[in-house]
Amino acid sequence: MVSARWTRALAWLAAAAEDPRACRYDWRRGSEAVHLLAAGRLWDVLIVPERLGLRAVGLLDDLPGAPGPMLLDGRGRRVGFFLPPDPAAIWVGPGTRYVTKGGWIAAPAPHCRWGTLRWLTPPDGAGTLNRPGILELALRRAMEELARDHGGSHHRRRPPRRSLFGPSAVRGTT
Repeated sequence: MVSARWTRALAWLAAAAEDPRACRYDWRRGSEAVHLLAAGRLWDVLIVPERLGLRAVGLLDDLPGAPGPMLLDGRGRRVGFFLPPDPAAIWVGPGTRYVTKGGWIAAPAPHCRWGTLRWLTPPDGAGTLNRPGILELALRRAMEELARDHGGSHHRRRPPRRSLFGPSAVRGTT
């Protein structure tokens, strides 16, 4: 029996498809099919390089608030974080891409936790999204860790590198 939470998550996610009914039907049958979903109405997606994204995913567990949906594209080596729609938002960082109104993403059914395109944290059906301030803090910390850990022992003699996201913590993370 399919859980009510999974059914709500499936309906919420499929609502962004060009043909939500066909998308829901496909996914309810247990299909692993990927559908194109429109960004900008229910959510936007911040896409970052895989290494940075996976490090940030680990850090989000230690920060306040439940994390929202996070999608791993193993083939493209990217992680997508679902955020509240904000077409005026600007996210700057190496290899980042912000998908908002007019943009599309490929996504599998919310139950897909395997394969090259899979959910690290699937939608919960209640519309929970990643909070921008919390995500920014996690990305800053992840970037600092990657910069600190980059390279081998020859880097230990050099001065510490600055994070591309900046040295200060984010204020107002609610």
